Amino acid sequence: MSQASDDQFSTRQVRPRFKVETPFSVETLTEKIRSRLDEENAPCKGRFVHGHVTLYLPPQEQHYWSPQLDLTLEESEKGSTVRGMYGPRPIVWTMFVFFYSVIGFAALVITVLGLSYLSLGRSVAILWLVPVLVIAFFTLYLVANFGKKMGRGQIGTLHEFVKDSTGLPI
Repeated sequence: MSQASDDQFSTRQVRPRFKVETPFSVETLTEKIRSRLDEENAPCKGRFVHGHVTLYLPPQEQHYWSPQLDLTLEESEKGSTVRGMYGPRPIVWTMFVFFYSVIGFAALVITVLGLSYLSLGRSVAILWLVPVLVIAFFTLYLVANFGKKMGRGQIGTLHEFVKDSTGLPI
């Protein structure tokens, strides 16, 4: 992967994205991607729904942190617009959203209880759980960044596949 690609897929972005205008029609782009996927040694697999393509690695090359690329193909005045978004598989994304929600809700409930106990003059020992939840939040964030780094090379594979199959300057 080139240096430009490394910068493009910075770990600071939650879900790296790109947008490209092209003179090709949506049907032409879809056919280019589909024909490349049909090749015997294609590095990716894909699913097509009208105007939307999801590219992912073959199951034997996937690991828990493997990314996928969602492409949205829209007709425009000059041909079409291709919007791409790299991200984790839906099951991984849903798991992280669930854990972040649980930690946030628990912090809210514990803070409200602790402050209520404080106003009533009772023991506020429950508030010691708030720093624990903050640590859990940042630990989850670090785990997510670790997973993103684990899938970085595979993002490059998906990116090169789209560039090679469509000829787009992404």
